[in-house]
Amino acid sequence: MSPLPHPHSSPVSETFSFISPPLSAMASGDLRAELKCSVCLNIYTDPAMLRCGHNFCRVCIDRVLDTQEGSGDFFCPVCRKRFRSRPELHRNITLRNIAETFLSAHPDREESGVFCTYCGDSTVPAVRSCLHCEVSLCDKHLRVHKKSPEHVLCDPTLSMESRKCSIHKEVLKYFCTKDNACICVSCSLAGEHRGHQVETLDEASEKKKETLRNVLQKLLTKREEMEEKVQSLQEHRRKVEEEAAGDTERVPVLFRELRRRLENLEKRILRNISRRAEQISISIRDLEIKKEELSRKIRHIEELCNMTDPLTVLQESDTGDLCDTEDGDNEDRERHEELLHEGGGLDVAGVLHAGLSGIITEVYVYYIQGAADILLDGNTANNNLQISDDRKTVSKSDRNQNHPETPERFQDCSFQVLSSQSFSSGRHYWEVDVGGSDIWRVGMCYPSIERRGGESVIGNNKKSWVLDKDEDDDEYSVAHDSKWSLLPTSPSSTRVRIYLDYEAGRISFYDLCDPIRHIHTFTTTFTEPLHAVLGVWRGCIEICGGRREM
Repeated sequence: MSPLPHPHSSPVSETFSFISPPLSAMASGDLRAELKCSVCLNIYTDPAMLRCGHNFCRVCIDRVLDTQEGSGDFFCPVCRKRFRSRPELHRNITLRNIAETFLSAHPDREESGVFCTYCGDSTVPAVRSCLHCEVSLCDKHLRVHKKSPEHVLCDPTLSMESRKCSIHKEVLKYFCTKDNACICVSCSLAGEHRGHQVETLDEASEKKKETLRNVLQKLLTKREEMEEKVQSLQEHRRKVEEEAAGDTERVPVLFRELRRRLENLEKRILRNISRRAEQISISIRDLEIKKEELSRKIRHIEELCNMTDPLTVLQESDTGDLCDTEDGDNEDRERHEELLHEGGGLDVAGVLHAGLSGIITEVYVYYIQGAADILLDGNTANNNLQISDDRKTVSKSDRNQNHPETPERFQDCSFQVLSSQSFSSGRHYWEVDVGGSDIWRVGMCYPSIERRGGESVIGNNKKSWVLDKDEDDDEYSVAHDSKWSLLPTSPSSTRVRIYLDYEAGRISFYDLCDPIRHIHTFTTTFTEPLHAVLGVWRGCIEICGGRREM
């Protein structure tokens, strides 16, 4: 049990009388004015600063900026400095700490409603209350108030009875740690708390404050974490809103294109349905004509067989034609079997599935993806190739460019160059303007491709997939592993798009006509990163500008 002071002793730690007086009213007032938010006119709460240096409560300035959002211009409510975009808010931790410290040391006494007892009818705020006299005092009357030990001073209060023991009517001076209660001297000496561990109110208060400070520190840390999360989400929201603005413009265009393509697919399917019946009608008409021709031959042969004059029969000039009974039989038989085995109707579901797959692929590639910003790697360029300064154009030259010798450089007749970028995941596309050349190859390849000899030419090995244009026969082909396939139709534009879906194992080529048209797709499983590759044997070809999409 802690030793108790004598009831009539007056240790300094026992009273609240000698706490240092607050700042002068003028100094306190000046500081309060400096700590007021110019929007809400209250002491700062979580102050945030604009770039111009003015501070506001974060909630207040956020609300002000929200109201300015629609005008397209932002400005400081104090100095009217304008900002082209919504200004970033910086938390002023130092100012926040000052404001919180000021509020804890100088509560707003006018709002407390406690006024000086001796100032009569005037509303002079009280700075202290005396529990012994049961009065409240302003600065002026506090200076002349008795300072004997029994005059216990505390913060201004209207309920002085709450500061006294309800049993002994004495001032509460101690704290019982066992019962967690504030007690008077009589309670600790002869009352129900006799023999309990007690502390002075100052000691108990400091211990509780220490606990509260620890809790406060944790709460402040938590609040800072929350603020950081809010700030990061606000930044993310701005990015999402910017992207949403672009999506809002693109989506109607996308759906208009989808509707147009679906209408075209519907017309094509309906034409195919009608064409099937027409083809059968044409076959029936052709067979009817052949049947009539056979009937004519039969009648003529019967006439010859019924003739009695042998000379007339032998002199008939077209008997060879009459005896040719197998002319077109195989073709008619195959056509007949084909029409019968095709079934009664068109496989609408299959045609629709193939058509929709093509539409989705083309629209997705054309509208959704961002073009990869391809740059050419000069260290791989053949000595007869010239690379532009922006590393976008490659030209065939009749003169040796004397490039530095590197192990990556294509030699011999491999007039090729790789991109510096490689792709080992994701979906990407890039575009080439081939209008400046009539002999070229474009596609993708592994970095392990040979660099000299016939195996190094793209398309002539298992490590490359290309679209080829040959001037000699003016035909377009696709090739992989020396297997060449002629395209049924030639591209109608001078721009080609190469699309890569690495995980799906697809490399596709598109003709950038209007609308975009699929040319060919290679399907495999990729085992290495892929580089874009250009080959040019005359003139020049150019990579079209774009942005990289990760």
